[in-house]
Amino acid sequence: MSGESCLHQLQPQTGPIVSISSVACPKTDTCTYRGVTGNKYVQLNVGGNPYYTTLRVLTRQDTLLRSMFSGKMEVLTDKEGWILIDRCGKHFGSILSYLRDGFVTLPKSKQGTMELLAEAKYYKIQGLIDLCQRALQDNEEKALCVIPVITSPKEEERLIQGCVRPAVKLLYNRGNNKYSYTSNSDDNLLKNIELFEKLSLSYSSRVLFIKDVIGDEICCWSFYGQSRKLAEVCCTSIVYATEKKQTKVEFPEARIYEETLNALLYETLPVPDNSLLEATRRRNNCCTHSEEEEAVELRERVRRIHIKRYSTYDDRPLGH
Repeated sequence: MSGESCLHQLQPQTGPIVSISSVACPKTDTCTYRGVTGNKYVQLNVGGNPYYTTLRVLTRQDTLLRSMFSGKMEVLTDKEGWILIDRCGKHFGSILSYLRDGFVTLPKSKQGTMELLAEAKYYKIQGLIDLCQRALQDNEEKALCVIPVITSPKEEERLIQGCVRPAVKLLYNRGNNKYSYTSNSDDNLLKNIELFEKLSLSYSSRVLFIKDVIGDEICCWSFYGQSRKLAEVCCTSIVYATEKKQTKVEFPEARIYEETLNALLYETLPVPDNSLLEATRRRNNCCTHSEEEEAVELRERVRRIHIKRYSTYDDRPLGH
């Protein structure tokens, strides 16, 4: 709520209060405001939240509020003269600010903007409707995931050193192979790329994801925190067939999730907090699990920790 809106809600009124006793109406639950001057104060009860404002503000624009307070509609009042409006009062201060000034600072969260948009539609305030819709559209465009592609070692260093977020880099270059691939290597290479894209969609607002297509490896993950390399997961190895060497590409999904989780420890804190350290250490006590079971378990830990810390970072839900 803006500072001016707070004045609407909290400051004592300086002019006469418009109530049942100050206008001609029968002693019932309803009243009309035909003929009342615009500098009169009105006391409003919006969903249990008290607000003070003038008729001039309420009738300034062609809205439902103008109809209510210009005599076109009856309004409900209580025995103390409060005008009752059966709506959530959370954003009504923003409504009053927009009617008074023609602009308002929108809520920072998408959910808050959507709530204000719903109220603007109810009160038929077209200018505020347009403002909220433009903001929501801009947020959708900003939410697009942009992944830089490394074109030189200096560019990589600049990106990592200049970013306060953790970073995850995937180097993949199928053309670097000197030998033939094993039968499952192409599938595993694609799985690594798909996992990188999945993680980037889920965490792009919290982690810098980088593609590298000029390195010497075929498939390799690198993880950075506070501008230094934390870990590296190389997915390729040389195996010896009967008469020749072959390149094998693996998909260590559990290890990749583990190192991504470790990188998130360096997101904003100077040192990792105990809850996240404990989550990543548990893997060492589960050596009998298969790689697939470990991957499922780590994905679930990442999901739970993300939800626990959700409101601290942004409004984006965790992708699946």
